[in-house]
Amino acid sequence: MKKNFFALTLAVIFGFSATATEPIEVDKKEVKTEESTVTWKAYKVTGSHTGTVNLKSGSLMFDEGNLIGGDFTVEMASLISTDLEGEYKGKLEGHLKSDDFFGVANHPTSSLVFTKVEATGKNSYEVTGDLTIKGITKPVAFDVSIYGSKATATMKIDRAQYDVRYGSGSFFDNLGDKTIYDEFDLVVDLVF
Repeated sequence: MKKNFFALTLAVIFGFSATATEPIEVDKKEVKTEESTVTWKAYKVTGSHTGTVNLKSGSLMFDEGNLIGGDFTVEMASLISTDLEGEYKGKLEGHLKSDDFFGVANHPTSSLVFTKVEATGKNSYEVTGDLTIKGITKPVAFDVSIYGSKATATMKIDRAQYDVRYGSGSFFDNLGDKTIYDEFDLVVDLVF
């Protein structure tokens, strides 16, 4: 009886250690940057502006069909406004690319790297990641939904955390109706 118990104990211990050392089979899916979109919406006291920025590269990692990671890079020089035309469109885009906002000449890309992924339901995940804008990295949390070869995420970003100061009530007093709110929205639609 003791001999059988000892043999069973060894089998369980070695069985667990063998299972624990097997490598995870990661399926890396490259994002189709030309078919994917990143849309932004920023708010001010007197209204809002919308636009897009292009993905330079991106990938999602899966284990047995479950999302386990991801990383993305956007081209900040591609930042455009979609709600304006003509002279005002050009002025806004130039201002957003200037050092007042995103300093595109010195910071041509921004990136996001997933650090934690938890399933919250069928095809739904809660993701924590490191977002880098203007060389400053801060954690962000958001939800991701995946259906087939498409993924969607919506997130709120606080620009003040990335030293994007222009018109921010976090840095300047008495801006009145010239205040631009710190939080802006990103809607990301990925095809992979």
